Amino acid sequence: MNNEQRQKQLTRWRLLLGQSAEQQLEEYSQGGGIGLSEEEQVMDEALASLYDDTGDEGGTPEARSAGLGKSAPRLAKWLGDIRTFFPEDVVSVIQNDAIERKGLKQLLFEPEVLGKVKPDIQMVGTLMSLKGKIPEKTKDTARMLVQMVVEELAKRLESDIRRAVTGALNRRQHTPLPSVSGMDWKRTIRRNLHNYDPERRKLIPEKFYFFDRARRSQEWTVILDIDQSGSMSDSVIWASVVGSIFASIPALRTRVVVFDTEVVDLTEQCANDPVDMLFGIQLGGGTDINKSVAYCEQFIEEPAKTIFILISDMCEGGNRAAFVRRMREMRESGVKTLGLLALSDGGEPYYDEGIAKSLSRDGTPCFACTPQLLPSFVEGALKGADLFELAKRAGTKLV
Repeated sequence: MNNEQRQKQLTRWRLLLGQSAEQQLEEYSQGGGIGLSEEEQVMDEALASLYDDTGDEGGTPEARSAGLGKSAPRLAKWLGDIRTFFPEDVVSVIQNDAIERKGLKQLLFEPEVLGKVKPDIQMVGTLMSLKGKIPEKTKDTARMLVQMVVEELAKRLESDIRRAVTGALNRRQHTPLPSVSGMDWKRTIRRNLHNYDPERRKLIPEKFYFFDRARRSQEWTVILDIDQSGSMSDSVIWASVVGSIFASIPALRTRVVVFDTEVVDLTEQCANDPVDMLFGIQLGGGTDINKSVAYCEQFIEEPAKTIFILISDMCEGGNRAAFVRRMREMRESGVKTLGLLALSDGGEPYYDEGIAKSLSRDGTPCFACTPQLLPSFVEGALKGADLFELAKRAGTKLV
């Protein structure tokens, strides 16, 4: 056995036995040490979080926990990691071990217990990640909790997004063509106040004003292209809510696409029910952003009236050069492009700095964004504002 083969074998034993065996294994390495690659370190962390029982003695409890409390974002990433680095049959064994060893079983299998949990976005991310393990008797309860969180998030965002979109679109053009759905009630009432009849206590309009109905070529298209890898769970949830709000605004044509190594168009589910969309998402796995961007290009009919929002950590597993080129060509054609490294309330995102910088150099601003700031960026894009300057004014950290 040559030295390279010996090192590979020792690395496999190191991953199998964990950190506690590292010192002893180094004695067999003939002075070479046990160096794990970046990918192997992720694998080691994924295994240690489940099988390393030293979490209470060394390290932080949060780093070792796989419960559904505040460590849920770590669990969502963990689930994505094991799907990325281990074959399907091994993933099934590891997930079952997680349910047994980390206290998830009672929560997943007992609807009475699940119903007592205060739902939040982290818990929804965890339920999405483990939805294949949730038994039938618990699914209705899980769906109810997801619905509660989605409704709360929509309540926080809907008025801001609608205000941003309607405020940005040109609504000063009027037409005499009668249409109740297109009537400008505020302008009609204001311009006819002098025609108020006190005796009949009615306003008798002399002239009606209507918003100009935008033709198809004047409508805006918003495309949300969402990375569904495990580390993006919060972003996926927020994006589904944002997508459903966009889809409900008549002046926008909204497309919602999710991807890992495959591309799934969830536009219809998102428009009808964002909860259905969430249950159609499979967190974890590899990533082929280039493939997804290529799919989305077919929906760009009028580049100058299109906003393309890519929500991803930019960790491309497909053709990196082709991905960067597609984004550059898209922007150069007139599309307003935006790269959101995370769409969440907090936390520093993990992302591929090289690709993010390449996109920024080509004119696509890349940064993490809180959901509350997103409406202002959409409004800016609709108005043709410089998104880089807008991001700086908003205090976001550009790549």
